[in-house]
Amino acid sequence: MQKWILSGVLLSLASYSQFVESSSTQALPKGVTFVEQVKAVKGEVMIPYSKYRLANGLTVILSPDHSDPLVSVDVTYHVGSAHEQQGKSGFAHFFEHMMFQGSKHVGDQQHFKLITEAGGDLNGSTGRDFTNYYETIPANQLEKVLWLESDRMGFLLDAVSQRKFEIQRDTVKNERAQSVENRPYGLVDERMDEALYPRSHPYSWQPIGYVEDLDRVDVGDLKAFFLRWYGPNNATLTIGGDINKAQTLEWVNKYFGSIPRGPEVKNAPKQPVTLSSDRYITLQDDIEQPMLVMGWPTAYLGATVQPSLDILGQVIGNGTNSLLYQKLVKTGKAVDAEAFQDCAELACTMYVYAKAPSGGKGHLDTLRKEVMSVINGIEQQGIKKAQLDQIKGSVEASAIYGLQSVSDKVSQLAVYQTLFGNPNYISTELANIDKVNTQSVMQAYNQYIYQHPSVTVSVVPHGELQLQAAKPNYTPAPRVLPKNPKIEDKDLAYRTVKDNFDRSVMPKPSKPVKAVMPTLYEFSLANGIKVIGTQYQETPTISLQLTVPAGHRLDPASKEGLAELTAAMMNEGSEKFTAEEIASKLETLGSSISVHAGLYGTTISLNTLTKNLPETMALLEQRLFHPAFKESDFNRLKKQMIEGIVYAHQNVDWLASQATREVLFKGTVFSRPEGGTKKTLSNITLQDVKDFYQRYYTPNGADAVVVGDITQSQLTKALAPIGQWQGEPAPSITPQVLPILKQQAIWLVNKPDAPQTEIRLARQGMPFDATGELFKTQLANFNLAGNFNSRINMNLREDKGYTYGAGGYFSGDKEVGLGVYYAQVRANATVASIKEFLAELKKMSTSGVTDKEVNFMRLAVGQQDALSYETPSQKAALLGDILTYNLPKDFVARRNHIVDSISKSTMNELAHKWFNPTDYQIIVVGDAKSLEPQLKTLGLPVHFLTLTK
Repeated sequence: MQKWILSGVLLSLASYSQFVESSSTQALPKGVTFVEQVKAVKGEVMIPYSKYRLANGLTVILSPDHSDPLVSVDVTYHVGSAHEQQGKSGFAHFFEHMMFQGSKHVGDQQHFKLITEAGGDLNGSTGRDFTNYYETIPANQLEKVLWLESDRMGFLLDAVSQRKFEIQRDTVKNERAQSVENRPYGLVDERMDEALYPRSHPYSWQPIGYVEDLDRVDVGDLKAFFLRWYGPNNATLTIGGDINKAQTLEWVNKYFGSIPRGPEVKNAPKQPVTLSSDRYITLQDDIEQPMLVMGWPTAYLGATVQPSLDILGQVIGNGTNSLLYQKLVKTGKAVDAEAFQDCAELACTMYVYAKAPSGGKGHLDTLRKEVMSVINGIEQQGIKKAQLDQIKGSVEASAIYGLQSVSDKVSQLAVYQTLFGNPNYISTELANIDKVNTQSVMQAYNQYIYQHPSVTVSVVPHGELQLQAAKPNYTPAPRVLPKNPKIEDKDLAYRTVKDNFDRSVMPKPSKPVKAVMPTLYEFSLANGIKVIGTQYQETPTISLQLTVPAGHRLDPASKEGLAELTAAMMNEGSEKFTAEEIASKLETLGSSISVHAGLYGTTISLNTLTKNLPETMALLEQRLFHPAFKESDFNRLKKQMIEGIVYAHQNVDWLASQATREVLFKGTVFSRPEGGTKKTLSNITLQDVKDFYQRYYTPNGADAVVVGDITQSQLTKALAPIGQWQGEPAPSITPQVLPILKQQAIWLVNKPDAPQTEIRLARQGMPFDATGELFKTQLANFNLAGNFNSRINMNLREDKGYTYGAGGYFSGDKEVGLGVYYAQVRANATVASIKEFLAELKKMSTSGVTDKEVNFMRLAVGQQDALSYETPSQKAALLGDILTYNLPKDFVARRNHIVDSISKSTMNELAHKWFNPTDYQIIVVGDAKSLEPQLKTLGLPVHFLTLTK
């Protein structure tokens, strides 16, 4: 199930636009053809763009946005796992990895390094229908990015080697092991699609593929795949941000125009499937909470019925007012339950899942009957117009929020062009959503869901088949792997690029860009709440974060989890409105209000369209000042939190993080799990929640961060009711005495039969500082473990092939900090990986950084500011740090000065102090039975660590 697709197709909509077809008055470079333009229209939410096509078939979309000195570049190829041959699954994704391994004029591992050095960020992704590569960089680095992208489009095969091929094959295997095999419920998608689709259907396998298929391909297959699919005529180049259109087109034509066309690519026919009867399969997994997953095959992306099905999924299982939440979650029959339609180019599926409680109580046969009662009940009760209006109301807000990031806008234009041939397809989609009514939803329901066969996957703990929904009645056909004859160079039709310039010369940046810090204002409300804000006018939205001094740092002993449980209760109803009524009002407004407990404070977050601020503030006041605190909500939420603890203990990342806390901070409040344990949660009463709220939800010690389309005077008026709030004095906290860890040791957490091992090397660090020793140590760590090209990642991932990714960081809060180096590695490479970690730390702590590394750090970190303050969330994070840590307004400028001036000797002194490998405790989460004897060969004490549930 790829749930993200729904949010991308239905809810991240860019709203209305004005389409214009005319010839361009701009003089275009030879070989560039103007196609169409969508111009900005005052008062309408839209993404203006111009579309061009090169002689070789490359589609080019330009979308200027001069609000920030940055540019996003996206190259999307219309090839995904659906374009793979049978027996070669996972190849599109594997190829994505190879695209970062250098090309004829770009050295090995240099693509990541050059973008990082330029102050940018980058990545790629592969789905069923397309693969995209994207960068966001300071605007003066655009030509360099076009040079990089064109070089791998035109010259990748010149740099392909068997060594690179083998390393990336290992990396992909590690990625599959980490994200699929070593993750709770990680194999559900694979099993579901094997049951939904026949083996011949291109959606019957996952983009990550099967390991056996990866093992049967070689470099010849890779070259053939590139030549078949990676031609400019099968690609869309989208560029947005602070660009000059004429100059950009010249660069695009220069670097891409000479790349020859590839073979013609025709869109595959739509391939929705049908089932003749219900199919049941069972997956035994290393989990404690049985889960029911059901799938109904429906239509395809862009089908007339798709919007009605999307909204049907929302009605069934998205949010507090959904049918599944009301019938299953709120009644305690399920820990969690949702529904959504996953839509892709060739076929779509309606998914429903419900997670049962742990402890042998989760009989999925009973749960399936409950789910089917909800689904079948729609036939009688129908769909209410109010439900549709609420969902449609949220579309407007989601559309606007989707315009806050240049990269998001660029990605949206690229996807719509690739899948529909029209970047402006959003207008059609919005119109279709607007046409959805109760009749069309019921027609879709009857056509695809009601009394139609489905696939049911029962996920149960190993050996507990009595919990499955039904005995399996379906087995996918065996995989028949066709012969894979070796592809020789003579069998390949290479394409030759002929240029009239020297591609080996990397373009230099244009004039430097200057990041503009947001203009801040500060004031205090009548009750002393500090407010810091900045005006943001790119979208008509407002984001407010009110933080009260009610974090889990204040949880009383034996009642850990109280702060989080109190925050959960605050997300329920008020004395005046039920939780459902609040949710309905917020959805109609396109607003959200959520309450979340952190270490030192609990934050009430509000997001709204500017025009709906008064109504949304009134709902915030209801939640903040008049919580209902119902016994029924308390009992349900406490049970859900206990089940959350059960789930966390199935996750290797959580196990490693909690083990790190217990080892480094044993005996202090910092060793406690944030959500408590089963025992401590069981100790909490509803009165405890009320008392915690009364004592710590107070304006004294509270502060607010506001970013949005509102002036200071308007905001002061809007927050006036909050300023009348009175409460208890700000709480004080008891200082903690940290344990002294005298001896290095290995701490082993058992995860039986785990295919991978999570490794953490950790030590106590420093409290937060913005410009002091912590920040300078972070700079020293940049080349050791702080970026993709760091020593540790290059060693463990790119050289040894032990892991999908390795890194490290130093962080701190008000009282304590820590340094951590981490990787999830192949189980059989556990000891070897630990040795490499220790060796890299020793080398850096004794020999320090090189001159090249110092220069790389200065360039990479020093140019990141252009990307740092674009979106409201980025601005809010900056303002939040200023308030939380009482930072001077110019602390960013001071940090930049440190980056420019810190000496090599200073960084080496910090490396010697903080990177000494003997100062680190080693946490290992994996199969203890096989790992213990291996770990003992390291000559360190090995302690078994059992984490309390």
